[in-house]
Amino acid sequence: MNFGSSRVVNNLSFDVYPGKTTAIVGESGSGKSITSLAIMRLVEYLNAEITEGSILFHSDAQGARPQDLTQLSDKAMRKIRGKDIAMIFQEPMTSLNPVYTIGDQITEVLVLHEKHTRVSARAEAVKLLKLVRLADAEALLKRYPHQLSGGMRQRVMIAMALACRPKVLVADEPTTALDVTIQAQILTIMRDLQQELGMAVIFITHDMGVVAEMADQVVVMRQGEKVEEATVEEIFARPRHPYTQALLAAVPKLGSMQGESLPRMDPLVELEGDVAHTLGESRQQDTARIDEAPVVEVENLVTRFEIRKGFFGGVSHRVHAVENVNFTIFPGETLALVGESGSGKSTIGRTIQQLQESTSGTIRFGGKAVADMTRAEKMRLRQEVQYIFQDPFASLDPRKTVGFSIAEPIRTHGLLHGAKAIRQRIDQLLERVGLSAEQAERYPHEFSGGQRQRVCIARALASKPKLIIADEALSALDVSIQAQIIHLLMELQQDEGLAYLFISHDMAVVEKMSHRVAVLHLGQIVELGERRAVFDSPRHSYTRRLLSAVPVADPSQRQERTLLQGDILSPIRKVGDEPEHLPLVEVADGHFVARETASDACLAS
Repeated sequence: MNFGSSRVVNNLSFDVYPGKTTAIVGESGSGKSITSLAIMRLVEYLNAEITEGSILFHSDAQGARPQDLTQLSDKAMRKIRGKDIAMIFQEPMTSLNPVYTIGDQITEVLVLHEKHTRVSARAEAVKLLKLVRLADAEALLKRYPHQLSGGMRQRVMIAMALACRPKVLVADEPTTALDVTIQAQILTIMRDLQQELGMAVIFITHDMGVVAEMADQVVVMRQGEKVEEATVEEIFARPRHPYTQALLAAVPKLGSMQGESLPRMDPLVELEGDVAHTLGESRQQDTARIDEAPVVEVENLVTRFEIRKGFFGGVSHRVHAVENVNFTIFPGETLALVGESGSGKSTIGRTIQQLQESTSGTIRFGGKAVADMTRAEKMRLRQEVQYIFQDPFASLDPRKTVGFSIAEPIRTHGLLHGAKAIRQRIDQLLERVGLSAEQAERYPHEFSGGQRQRVCIARALASKPKLIIADEALSALDVSIQAQIIHLLMELQQDEGLAYLFISHDMAVVEKMSHRVAVLHLGQIVELGERRAVFDSPRHSYTRRLLSAVPVADPSQRQERTLLQGDILSPIRKVGDEPEHLPLVEVADGHFVARETASDACLAS
């Protein structure tokens, strides 16, 4: 398969069988996603071309011959896409139409392929949203994609893909945007439906824990070619190729930091030819300067969103996104925010960055409340606080080169003058995040998801900030690049005293690089403390549930999970129905825990 004049996939062969899962793993740019698009015959829309080979689809029809998808007309492919072969895309915000409601988009699939009426399609859409564990399904049908969190949008995409009960499901990073508890539920749903329908699954992911939990067969790709294929047990127990060995060595393992107090920078594993080399040694670093004034202070932060009855109607409900949140971040410190999708993590980050207005509460930078700052002070604040967004494609201008996007904060804040000096800084930043200087002239669509996220990290570093809010900044990266970016972020913290608000659902990464951890549930912090205390001795039942849901990168420890039963807790409440405030109580030095509620006890049981 060629992209322009470049060969992006070369001589790739694999089979997928009914009721079985084949996982495709490899670095960003290895050809995983373009392979999935080729199966769906979508590569021609990216100016790519299938030049050799065949993609054979075996239908269930009695006596039917296998169809070569590469030879079908566009009209014939439209009948297959969505119904027989469905796809879950990597970036839900760019896959969902922003001007149509969630309900309109799900019902469209059902009306076109399943011949539902609008009424029956709407009822089925509610069932699908409940199937992927989304609360208030009826209300969600009326909402638009931008009104949902990244994880909620991804679950909507999964619901749409499963709507027609396809024979083959192509899942391109389907759980990337999901927290671990919802990820565990989605994996269970996919396995249950696979067994029920005999569905074949092609699972593209960089999460080796998910591979260990889901896959029967594993295909390892590098630079467009297959370097190893084996059963999941063989890949994890006896990897043959040095590249596979390097991939597995880069996987962060939950529990590997047990008993350690400080973040740890592990050595990188680099592949030179067909030989894996370990670079440097593992070391810990205490960069947090808690004896200095905090970079940011958040006091009694409340952020709520109003839901109205119709266009001219009054407010009927409110989304209690953030409720009475308090924390500080010191220079050189990493505070991690963890919790389920919709728990308020991203809302807190956006509110601190002044991208979202708060309902009440105070945010201070350098000891001064943002509300009292002058225009010049707020401009300075925007330079010193940078945001790495969850969705890299949506946060890059598709009409501008990535070099232009990286240069924008440099020009805006007058940090450098002259085209030569700015270009040198762009080249330096690209190389620091693992890209080449020549790629500055490319556009966002010419990069893989992981490469786009590295561009976003380079742009965040361009203004030399004091605080970086990283909202799932590593979620789009494969494990080897993720290890490099973790190493880079920790080096920057050590060299420049950067503070991080690290928003993530990857508990193994949080354990490795955070100083303190705040656990969010329905907009409130239920546990806050040093990383060692929260991970080694979690006190709140919700924290324990988060940790137990993490998939283990070992197929011999594959867990049989059951779907959660009962109503899903929601931050949406009727006007006047105020949530109970749960004050934190110090149970040990610097370790705070909220009182357990009845719903917490039910979820823990």
